[in-house]
Amino acid sequence: MKIYVVYNYGQYNHLIHRTLRDLGVETKLIENTTPVEELRDLDGLVIGGGPSLDKTGNCEQYLKELDIPMIGICLGHQLMAKVFGGEVGKGTMGGYSEVKVRITEDDELFEGIPKEITVWASHMDEVKKLPENFKVLAESDICKIEAMRHKEKPLYGVQWHPEVYHSQYGVELYRNFVKICKK
Repeated sequence: MKIYVVYNYGQYNHLIHRTLRDLGVETKLIENTTPVEELRDLDGLVIGGGPSLDKTGNCEQYLKELDIPMIGICLGHQLMAKVFGGEVGKGTMGGYSEVKVRITEDDELFEGIPKEITVWASHMDEVKKLPENFKVLAESDICKIEAMRHKEKPLYGVQWHPEVYHSQYGVELYRNFVKICKK
């Protein structure tokens, strides 16, 4: 089982890497300029967070060309929405804070996770319009698209950072993503 984490200059990307490693996954933190050809044998990919949509290197190419499960975290979630025709814009609440998220749709990504959890998120930017062929999985009072997934492909996005201590059920979410990658 090989799942890599794309480093998009975010402060928590190393925690995603560590979480996957602790779950027994062969993992590596890779530069976002890694050629897509070097990633074709992966079982899954995490597109990590970062400061800016214009500093995501080859991530757009990964989303379009790789046929493997992927999850976008914060910036990765926003990039996934943008690549597939959604819209990203400024949120009403910048900076990191606790957010109560409601899981609105049953999905294997949230298996064993309560319907309401407290997470650590920044809403400086957020997905404003869902891409075609995606569905909303979670929302909050400040953001209607806290989590999404493609209707047919194993492509997921979450606005929050499951890997940080402040987010409830983060390890479970990554464990569920690993199970999705094993299929």
